[in-house]
Amino acid sequence: MNPLILLLLVSCSTAAVLEHQLAWKESQMIQMIRNGEYPAYLEYRDRMVSSNLDTVVQSATDYVYYEYMGNITVGTPDQNFIVVLDTGSANLLIPGTNCTTYCENKRLFNEKDSTTYISTNKPWQIKYASGDAYGVLGIDTVKIGGSGEDQLAIPNSYLGIADTVGSDFKWSPKEGVFGLAFTALAVDGITPPLINAINLGLLDQPIFTTWFGQRGALGTAASGAFTYGALDRTHCGPVIGYVPLTNARHFQFQATGFSLGSYISTTTYEVITDTATSFLCGPQAAIDNLAKAAGATWDPTNQVYNIPCNADAGPIKMKIGDFNYVIRANNYILQIDVNSCLFAAIPQSYTGFGPAWILGGPFMRQYCNVHDIGQKRVGFSLSLQ
Repeated sequence: MNPLILLLLVSCSTAAVLEHQLAWKESQMIQMIRNGEYPAYLEYRDRMVSSNLDTVVQSATDYVYYEYMGNITVGTPDQNFIVVLDTGSANLLIPGTNCTTYCENKRLFNEKDSTTYISTNKPWQIKYASGDAYGVLGIDTVKIGGSGEDQLAIPNSYLGIADTVGSDFKWSPKEGVFGLAFTALAVDGITPPLINAINLGLLDQPIFTTWFGQRGALGTAASGAFTYGALDRTHCGPVIGYVPLTNARHFQFQATGFSLGSYISTTTYEVITDTATSFLCGPQAAIDNLAKAAGATWDPTNQVYNIPCNADAGPIKMKIGDFNYVIRANNYILQIDVNSCLFAAIPQSYTGFGPAWILGGPFMRQYCNVHDIGQKRVGFSLSLQ
């Protein structure tokens, strides 16, 4: 099987108003005072003021349409890592000095070189589609953004230091995974670094916005941006609408009316958006019908749908909340070779429980996603670039 197709398939198997901002920050402060945490917060704030921003923009790069990655640092002084920015998971994972398999040519975290590292001596393990990752849990300062970039410093953040990582590390330039979902999804119930930042009041608003740029010429990387603490007004239009989350583990909500051409489904589904999933993933019958309407044909060898690169296919439509959304063909026809294109949707098993759909890269290139952690909702706006 084409290694690129394998990587793409692996990825599938898995604006608040000012009054709201002030009320949220006040509630956080009151909670910290009640818990006796406010003096420590003030100490951290004063210590980090030189490097912390209330809003920070993290540049992201798409690796061959597979994963969007950005820079972070861990420890004091900074140890730099390239990580997948993943709204479909909630743990931070980086390889440690004991990692050998699939860690060749990767930068490894050395806790002995960090003056702020705190050991827990607790083992952890996470199951990924590409294999299990396991190691030990540690606590250290994590900064969103690499050395020399604008950074958001988040003290006392949990990280998984991996002795073993999944096989996809072999093909990918990534050196870790930065989970951006809720604490309820986190393995071992730890507080994810971004949630930690929100709890400490380090952001202007408890939100982050994702923008995925359009793909360029074949073989070139696409750009993106993750804006923490604010809307992205550079790359994104006004918010079309928000929808409440139905399960605050993932960014999960309801959508209905999936259609393309003559095919229309009236079923209401539970769906999630996921920055680390390259395709649209959905129930077998729905994906089969969408593919047929687009003019795609099933490739049993590679377990994907092929489609002519110049296919005259219409938009995939759906309704989320009170608004209609479309994914245009330029975002779901994925060119992987000079004369080869894929229909960027594949079936996933669905038993009636949990999310039936994953809205990955095609949807997230069409729309900026506003992840409102404070109000447990997600909003969408048109990508302008």
